[in-house]
Amino acid sequence: MKAISIKGDSTESIKKAFEQSLSNVFKPTVAIVFCSIHLDITAIRQLFDSKGIQVFGITTNGEFTDEEPKKGTAAILLLDLKKEYFDIYFEEFPENNFKEVAIQVATKAKRNFKKSAFLLGLSDPTTDGELVLRGMEQVLGSDVTIFGGCAGDDYAFSETLVFTTKQISSKAMVCMAIDEEKVALQGIATCGWKAVGTEKTVTKSEGNHVYTIDNVPALEITTKYGGLENISPNNKDLLVDLAGNFPLQLQREKGDPIMRPGLVVDWNDHSFYTSGTVPQGSKVRFSLPPDFDVMEKVVKGVQNLKETKMPEAEALIVFSCAGRILSLGPLMSEEIEGVKNVWNVPMAGMFSNGELGRATGGNLEMHNLTTCCIALKEK
Repeated sequence: MKAISIKGDSTESIKKAFEQSLSNVFKPTVAIVFCSIHLDITAIRQLFDSKGIQVFGITTNGEFTDEEPKKGTAAILLLDLKKEYFDIYFEEFPENNFKEVAIQVATKAKRNFKKSAFLLGLSDPTTDGELVLRGMEQVLGSDVTIFGGCAGDDYAFSETLVFTTKQISSKAMVCMAIDEEKVALQGIATCGWKAVGTEKTVTKSEGNHVYTIDNVPALEITTKYGGLENISPNNKDLLVDLAGNFPLQLQREKGDPIMRPGLVVDWNDHSFYTSGTVPQGSKVRFSLPPDFDVMEKVVKGVQNLKETKMPEAEALIVFSCAGRILSLGPLMSEEIEGVKNVWNVPMAGMFSNGELGRATGGNLEMHNLTTCCIALKEK
């Protein structure tokens, strides 16, 4: 398999970079497209459709093909995978039936491939990614390999999109199933945020909607802990601060805690939605704003993946939480550079509203403030 990564800040620059990639007898069959919601997505889809190239597309909060993250651009990974080695599925969630839709997609993939690995993209900040994963596992088993991310919209927290050449939606999943008998896919999800304070109890929740913690409205107890002020709908920086620096850490009996930041606030009762399920009765802790060692942990985790499971790779895909670049700022470039240098192969990455994957020693789960790195190589 050959891979080439391209980038651009307009339809014209993307088209030019794409045409240059074809000049050396390269015939891609699929494009992993991470792009700003402010670009002409219809034109990008048509560009690849005109060449018979399938698209796995997600809008972002920023994107990168090298160590320099950008906003308002597109980062695209072109692969010349044989068409019989993968399929792309697209399904909407018309009634928030996340698990049921995931079961339908997994059932289709199971018919086509004996064993599949998956890339997932989810749109709509209220989508419960945890239920999507549970639906996939119900059909494919708990050891299935799935990595992915939740779409962004340049931090507007308004409308996010996933798309293929033919379909686009603000409330859907896009899924790329890859035949694991033909293509090796290995990944890792790493966070690094440190917990602080005593465990607290989620006293009321429904799915990914957290109402109260220790019988106090979720927004009030979280912002009080973080020392945040101006807690009102008019404070446009509140959600960014809440998500980037003060996520809940959902405690697990097995494996690392899972980050659950507030992404959408219900101002009627000061509850909030997270990207994944927070069971009523579960234990949570608050987080400290990050320091430099969170980047080292990610790079070391990827190095360990290479040493233990994936000595060679031909392409790299990265889903990194938007909260990481908000918290780390320009230092984020060091993490991206460290990850890229592990294999030094073509890469495309995005800053997401949530990440899907398996952390070391843990279950397949929905994450936040996490970096998911996925390496691919044709067998």
